[in-house]
Amino acid sequence: MPSPEALFQRLSASPFRQRFHLTRAEYDYFLKKGGETISVHAADFIRQRLSPAAPVNDGKQTPMRGHPVFIAQHATATCCRGCLSQWHGIPRHQEMTPAQQSWVVEVITCWLRLEMEKPAPEKKVRKNTAAPEQLNLL
Repeated sequence: MPSPEALFQRLSASPFRQRFHLTRAEYDYFLKKGGETISVHAADFIRQRLSPAAPVNDGKQTPMRGHPVFIAQHATATCCRGCLSQWHGIPRHQEMTPAQQSWVVEVITCWLRLEMEKPAPEKKVRKNTAAPEQLNLL
């Protein structure tokens, strides 16, 4: 396997992959849980969701938000077996080896470390979605 840095160089040419960054909630979750715990989560997600030869809902099994690992998977093209095949040379329709699973976790944790070195993202301010008060004209 190439180095994560070489992979990130290739991924940097993909506008789709470059649009992924942690939100404030995911950033805070990482800070709260710590890198070791997040790395365990990544290993569990990869083992359960990607390592089987025919994963359930392949191509749709990785949510686009909700956990730092999910964001990292999309940013690093480790979100489905198709992306793993295209970007990482991990064949489809074969159970992933422990070495392949370790590679994927390494890439995810490396991306997360780089993302956590950046300043914390701004908190999004929710727009007031309540209906405006109506005037009583009668």
